[in-house]
Amino acid sequence: MKILYGTGNPAKLSAMKSCLEILNHKLIEVIGLNDMQTEIPQVPENGSTPLENARQKALAYYEAFHMPVFSCDSGLYFDNVPEEVQPGVHVRTVNGRCLTDEEMRAYYIQLAKKYGDLTARYKNAICFVYDDRRYFEAMDASMESRPFLLTSRPHSAIRKKGFPLDSLSVDIKTGKYYYDLSESEFEQVIGGDGFLQFFERVLPEI
Repeated sequence: MKILYGTGNPAKLSAMKSCLEILNHKLIEVIGLNDMQTEIPQVPENGSTPLENARQKALAYYEAFHMPVFSCDSGLYFDNVPEEVQPGVHVRTVNGRCLTDEEMRAYYIQLAKKYGDLTARYKNAICFVYDDRRYFEAMDASMESRPFLLTSRPHSAIRKKGFPLDSLSVDIKTGKYYYDLSESEFEQVIGGDGFLQFFERVLPEI
């Protein structure tokens, strides 16, 4: 069975494939939007929470392609910053403009310089539409990242396309940049267990 992951980000697709491989579901093939040989609908993503955005995307892609599809969304939340600079679901969009990886990195470096290293967390959500009658969704604490520091001092060596803020993100528990964490450490930090638990619960139902 093919399941569409509603993303055009190769790094996110690869990370989710790795997550599902842990479940050893060899009959499931996860593909992304770049694998679709047709026009991709533009989804507004104007929800106020990650779950609302994930649901918008999953339902729109199911309507377009009529195949099982899941979409994810996340929001970035800082402690002790004014509400007007709280990213929330607009992590990459600032003043109505979608930033490139480098622009995004530069913006958050300046924010961390202004307010000091920021204690942050990602809140994640997922919506999986299997057919016209069944869809499943979640946004709970198991999907949240561990609190981490967003610093103004970027990693000295590594840049990874599609994840620009990981070069500024430092795990509080280990003191390591996200780029320096092992794969298993990284999954624990970003809330990968929550997605794994979601699919462990949902897949037997379909």
